[in-house]
Amino acid sequence: MRIIRGTYGRRRFRVPTSFSARPTTDFAKENLFNVLDNLIKWEETEALDLFAGTGSISFEMLSRGCRSVTAVELNHKHASFIEKVAKELHVTQFNLIRGDVLRYLSSFSKSSFNLIFADPPYDLPTLPEIPHLVLNSSLLKERGVFILEHSKINNFSTIPYFSQQRVYGSVNFSIFAK
Repeated sequence: MRIIRGTYGRRRFRVPTSFSARPTTDFAKENLFNVLDNLIKWEETEALDLFAGTGSISFEMLSRGCRSVTAVELNHKHASFIEKVAKELHVTQFNLIRGDVLRYLSSFSKSSFNLIFADPPYDLPTLPEIPHLVLNSSLLKERGVFILEHSKINNFSTIPYFSQQRVYGSVNFSIFAK
């Protein structure tokens, strides 16, 4: 895992080979963050990373100056790795929630975020419901941005607040602006 730019830019962390997570490719991540750099002001952004996996997206957001990041990850090994990297980087504006994303989305949350990123397993049966769960909740602030990473078989262009889709190799990002 590589952090591309910012405070922790060029830092690399070895992801255990036993991981079942499919990390966002560096190529896709770099291009997505180039888009996001034009949409948001990092220093004013409170972000939520759903299905955090390796934490790559969370740490990229923090490296670019994100005010705070909350990451949600159910897998114990993945969450432990994320926690280890957070300690190595000495990040203080980071909150890791070890739990199920769908339960998190359906539970009452007093927090709201300017940026929400979700990278669910591509074969997750409830993947098509995730945009509705996020966009119909109070989690995303007005003028907030929600990004869903998915495979090419999904099309979310008819969902309210859909803004654009970006394709980088086999990685697709649907971007919603509230």
